[in-house]
Amino acid sequence: MSDTNPYASKELSPDNEKLLAVAIHLLAIPFEFFAPVIGYFVLKGKGPFISHHVKESLNFGITMLLVMVILAISLVGLLFIWIPPIYWTIMRIIAGFKAAQGEFYKYPLTLRLITK
Repeated sequence: MSDTNPYASKELSPDNEKLLAVAIHLLAIPFEFFAPVIGYFVLKGKGPFISHHVKESLNFGITMLLVMVILAISLVGLLFIWIPPIYWTIMRIIAGFKAAQGEFYKYPLTLRLITK
């Protein structure tokens, strides 16, 4: 009797990678930082396409978290704290659309802190 799971695989099919990449980007809209972190730890080695999108999503989430903290600390930033949520919603939708098309999308204006 084998103790390996026949449904678990190291690599995902290209269609499953696309679907999960879209899900990571779109789930990050309501769960801005948590969906990319969970996706990074669960999906990072499952294939080149999903690994790229999970890292990009996590880097974008970290960048947006830093922007929000900086804006919340500064007095002038409190006037502009409404801008990042609009920006990240639009960018997440664009990234989900590009992932559905099979493109290796990179978020603009993003710190690339997670590289592996």
